[in-house]
This record gives sequence, structure tokens and C-alpha cells, in this order.
Amino acid sequence: MACPHIAPAYISKPSISDSVYREDCTLCFDSIDDPAGLDVCLKCFNGGCAGDRQHAKLHSVARQHPLVLNIRRSRKRIERDEPPLKKLAIAAETEADRYETTLTVKCLECGIANLDKSNPTIAEAVDGVMAANTFSRKEEIKAWELELTTCEHIITLQQGEPRQIESQDLGHCSKCDLKENLWLCLECGNLGCGRAQFGGVGGNSHALAHSEEFGHGVAVKLGSITPEGSADVYCYKCDEERIDNDLATHLANWGIVLSERKKTEKSLTELQIEQNLRWEFSMTTEDGKELSPLFGPGLTGLKNLGNSCYLASILQCLFDMPSFQARYGTGVESLPDVPDPAQDLETQLRKIADGLLSGRYSKPDSDVIVSEHSPEVPYQKGLQPSMLKHLIGRGHPEFSTMRQQDAFELLQHLIKLITRSKHPSGHTDPTQAMRFVTEQRLQCLGCKKVRYSTTEQDSILIDVPLKLSAADGEVPKYKPVTFKQCLDNFTAPEVVELTCTTCGSKDGFTKRQLFKTFPETLVVNTRKMAVINWVPIKVDVPVIVDDEPFTLDEYLSPGQQPGEELLPEEAAPASNVPAFVPNQEALAMLEGMGFPRVRCEKALHATGNGDPNAAMEWLFQHMDDPDLDVPADFGNAAPATVDPENLAILESMGFGGPRAARALKETGGNVERAIDWLFNHPDDQGDAEENAGASGSDKQGPLAGSAHLPARFQLQSIVCHKGTSIHTGHYVAFIRKKLNDETAWVLFNDEKVVKATDMDEMKQSAYIYFFRRV
Repeated sequence: MACPHIAPAYISKPSISDSVYREDCTLCFDSIDDPAGLDVCLKCFNGGCAGDRQHAKLHSVARQHPLVLNIRRSRKRIERDEPPLKKLAIAAETEADRYETTLTVKCLECGIANLDKSNPTIAEAVDGVMAANTFSRKEEIKAWELELTTCEHIITLQQGEPRQIESQDLGHCSKCDLKENLWLCLECGNLGCGRAQFGGVGGNSHALAHSEEFGHGVAVKLGSITPEGSADVYCYKCDEERIDNDLATHLANWGIVLSERKKTEKSLTELQIEQNLRWEFSMTTEDGKELSPLFGPGLTGLKNLGNSCYLASILQCLFDMPSFQARYGTGVESLPDVPDPAQDLETQLRKIADGLLSGRYSKPDSDVIVSEHSPEVPYQKGLQPSMLKHLIGRGHPEFSTMRQQDAFELLQHLIKLITRSKHPSGHTDPTQAMRFVTEQRLQCLGCKKVRYSTTEQDSILIDVPLKLSAADGEVPKYKPVTFKQCLDNFTAPEVVELTCTTCGSKDGFTKRQLFKTFPETLVVNTRKMAVINWVPIKVDVPVIVDDEPFTLDEYLSPGQQPGEELLPEEAAPASNVPAFVPNQEALAMLEGMGFPRVRCEKALHATGNGDPNAAMEWLFQHMDDPDLDVPADFGNAAPATVDPENLAILESMGFGGPRAARALKETGGNVERAIDWLFNHPDDQGDAEENAGASGSDKQGPLAGSAHLPARFQLQSIVCHKGTSIHTGHYVAFIRKKLNDETAWVLFNDEKVVKATDMDEMKQSAYIYFFRRV
């Protein structure tokens, strides 16, 4: 029977701007390597699993996109009797070398399982899907390319007389016969081969030799040029990859028309990604034996996406927390219907939870050939969290790049994203389990009067005492310290130089910080920094933590004591909040994108008046607001009182007490701007009177955490880091797990999951601790 859906209304060919999801399902981690394969929608290029979960069918029905390309992939079996050569000595395998790929076009509505792929309309769409970079590769390339800038040598480039040069298939190096890896000198039009590249790409460095001989700095790789204008541009004078904003004009000088180009070779970025992804870390015992891999629910690894170990280690620790499991571990069968699941944070967090906790994907990598040179049982393939990484990094100057990042900064950023996201009725913010309140006590050394203030936190930062014990050559070694020593230092009284406004004494104040409440999960970031040769260096100091539960009762603040006299509150300055003035640069960028001025001003007002990307996201989220185009009166001053409903919204997110009331007053009662204000003013605690304006009484909202004693905690998980800087090196996670009848520490090293044996390594390199209240 003929399918009526073979028509342009149901088929599209992906453009360079389209995301093509042809690796794994956007709702779960079922992929092209599963027996049923992956169904890629031929209209919008969503990837949906074709197995028992039927996410492709759900997408087809919801979007009325019936035609799909089913992709199934299986590993070619190649037996090797000898150990593999060193990575840089072998040519990189292509996907065709490694896999057998089967393509089938189906109509899910008609039930036709094998449409004719030779049909011109279908063939063009199928070729486009298979030729396009996958979503994950596309995002990786974009992340790397964010690092690139232009330079003075490109801006001031002077070109020779225009002429037509040989290019594409006709050209070859002016010094040898190589016809690939060719670099065009943009100054004189010379063609020279590049350096030999990872993956077996040949090169004799004749382009570099030309640059050194003639002093010409800028060249472009011919095979990397696309009709859209992207290409590898290199400045030999800077010895850096660059961007040429006038590339079309510079190429036209040598008779090259962008619209006629076709990309024929991998770019430097793509080659660099491949090299990063092939880097492996040792997973052996002290006697050199491979550690045995573990499998099962809660024992699933995450694939390294290239410098993404900081993300993998944090995700493993977060989804070990009961609050995260309860919030996002409810399965992917009941996911809400959203237009683009790959761009939805809720969907991707639930996808990660299902992937990590279900055990569905925790199995030996069937692609690995077991031999005497590999473990008896191969490790996992690992889940690829590309979609979540993209959402986390979107609009962020650091997390959107492929650079190594600080795991603790990533944790704080994730907490902010999750707190600000929508939590359906019946679900609580899982980061609430990490929140607690500290109380600071100041006492004047002159008049002895005191002042108490509170701060809501989701973690604490403690300095680790450094005491040299010996030196191993030039590398200093430090004495182990106990976790209790670190906490004692954190809560110890100190003298601060302040003048008392009550008695006028300049003797100063004693200051001490203790816990007013404790969280369900206490997150502790340890700072282990030493200045060596005038440079701050991260050092490895063993911190000894009891493996058994211990109490923190002694660190609970007793609060105001009988007989203590409070310092009078200082009079607040008169409120004189100017009228809202939109950030002119951000406003111009938004208007340049085609948004009306009224909408732009509202978006900037709601998102802190600075970040055009955040404002743009706000606009997309509020397109259906009935009053979006109604001019707003932002007012000239903060309201005298706080709307109790808005205060309740902030309290439901964990922002209770005076801080929430102060935030609403400072932002004109706007909840979204108040959330931004709270994150941007962590040290502003508001005043006790702030809540009175909201509720008509002096009663404050409930504090985060609990002051119930005993406060017994046990170490549950650790993020460890090796390296002299938090921005280099490698992150792994150690998590306490129940393995059959025993409790043991499990090491999560990206996709490799093994029972931990070297606990000294854990103590030495621990960076972030997660303590669970028991």
C-alpha cells in the first residue's frame, strides 16, 4: 500500500542550524545500539526509542509526524591477538570501520515498516540526517568554538593581487603532492600542507614553512570551509586558531565562492574532540591488576564528553541523595509532553535519573573484545549526558565551553537552576534537603552588647590547616588533619576590627559562626591552597573523616542567652530607588533580534537588567502572557509592604525569613527578580522587621533545616580531584553503596564503576563532601 505521508508536509531536510538527535532518545538513554534502534523523526529530527518504551510513537502521535528513519548499529567484530598500539600511532577508525549500520524508513501512522529509501523525497531527507553532525557533536563543536577570537593580524590583513587558484579537488601542496590537509595563505594565495594531525591525517608542515619564510601569518584550511562560512582559520604569528569575520571577502580574492564550497575534511575542533575523548585514566590496583567493574541499579557510569568529569562526579553524588531520587526518579513513562524535550530541564533531569538509577543501562559494553589485555568483564559504555550539559551551560560563560571547570561552582550553578525551575504540584525542590541556617554572633569588646544575624546556606566552605611534615624531593607533604579540626577552625571565635556605634569603643568585636539548623545533606567544600613560589597551588592534604556516624551537636548555636543585651538596630537609610532604566546595550541586542521594545524592557526588568540571553529565555517562556505587550509602570520606589503570596512562593523555594522579604522590597515585589537578588546578595540578611510588613506580625517564616538533636551525620559521598588547579586535572566520585550484603565505597570514574580499594587516595584528593543525616 502506498503511504500518503511521503510529501513535503511530513518530510524535511536538516539545515546546518537544525539539531539532529540520531544517537539516543530525547526522553531516555535507549539508542541506536539497542536491538530496536532509534527512530529519527524526518520532520523535526527528534530521536525516539523504538523499543518497549515507544517514545518515538508518542512523539509521532503528539506532533503528527508519522515518518521516521530507524537507525540500528552493531559493532563489527575484529579479533586482535596483540596488544593495541599507542593511541597516537594508529589511524582513527571511522564509524564505518567500527559499525554495521542499518537504515529503514517507516511510517508509524500507516504501520509500514520499510518504505522505499530510493524515493527522491525520502532519499534527500535520509542523506541529510546521516550527513549532519549529531546533536552532541554539534554542541561540542559550538562549545569549543566559543573559545575562538580574531586577532590584529586578521583585522589588518593585506592581500595580494586577486587571482584564481586551484582548490577543492584540483589543488595540491606547492611543495609536495598532498591533496588533503591543505592550508591557503590568505595573504598571497599559496597552498601548503599542514602539520601531521591526530587520526592519521598526513602533513609535512609546508604551510608553516611558508609562513616562516615569507612572514605571512593567516591561513585557512580548504577542506573545512562550509557554504555557511565556517572554517578553520589559523594565525601562525599568534600560533592560535582564530576567527576571520571577513572570510568570504578574503576567499573571494582568490576566486573561492563560499556558496560553492563543500566541507570535505574534519575541522581542527572535531579532531581535538576526538583526541580528548580517547584519553583514558588508569584503573588498576597497586599490583597493576585491572579493577573489576560493577553493574546494577545506582551503578551506572557517565561518559566523558571531553573535560566533563566535573559534571559526571557532581551528578553521581546528587542522584545518590534521597531527595533527588524522590523528585526525579519517578520514571520516564509519565514525562510531561513538551515541544522540545531536549531543551527541557525537567525532562533531562528525569532522563538522567532513569539512566543512573534504573540499572537499565548498567551492563558490560558489548562492543569490547575481551582479551588478556583488557578486564575479564568489560566496563560499561556509559551514558552520554549531552542534552543536560547543553542546558546547564546555556548562556553561562564557563559551563558552555569545553574547558575543565570547578566541580563546586558547577554544583552551585545546578542548585540555582533547579531551585528556579518549576516543580509540579506534590513535588518539592530537591535542593531543599541541602539547606540550613547559620547564626553569627557579634559582641562588642567594650560594652559587651551582642548582635545575632542568620544566613541561609546550602553548603559551607572550610579551610584545611596546612602543616608540613616532610618533602619528597621538591614536592612538600602535609600532615593529615581531622574533619573535626576543620570544623573547629570554621566555628572558632575571632576578633574583627569594628567601631561600636553604641559605646564608641574601637577595641573591636568577637565574631563566631555556628549552626542554627542542620540540613538533611550537609555539603562541605574544602579549600586546600598553598602559595608556592608566589603562586596559589592546590595541594593534597589527607582529611580524616570518621566512617561511622558522628554528631555535630556541639556546633549548634545556643542563641541569645539570659542577661545578654542586644545592640540597637542601626537606622536604615531612606529608600530612594530610582525608576527602572533598561540596560541600553542589552536592550539594543534584543531589539536587533526583532523583539518589540515593550517586551524587551519587561524581560530585562524581570531578569536583573543585564543578561540579554536570560532576557531572551524569559521572553520565550512568557510569549503567551496576555499582557506581554501592555506597557508597564515599573514605579520609582520599592513597596512599603510585601505581598504575602509572593513571600509564600519564595518560602516554598527555601528562601524564608527576612532575606525573602528584603528581596521582594528591593525588586518591586517581582518574584523572579527577587530570586536573582537573593543569589546575587548572599550576605544581605535583611532585618527582623522585614517580615512584619508582609504578615502584620513579627513572626518569621520557617527556617530551612532542623535544630532537632542529636544531629548525627555520616559521610555518604565525596568528589575527589587530582591536579594542581581546580581547572585542570581529573574529578571522580566515591559513594557509599549497598553491594549485596555489605556496604562498600564505589568509585565512579566517568563510565567506569568499580569497588574502591585505595581509600588513601580518597582521603588525599577529597574536595567536596556530602554528609547524610542519619
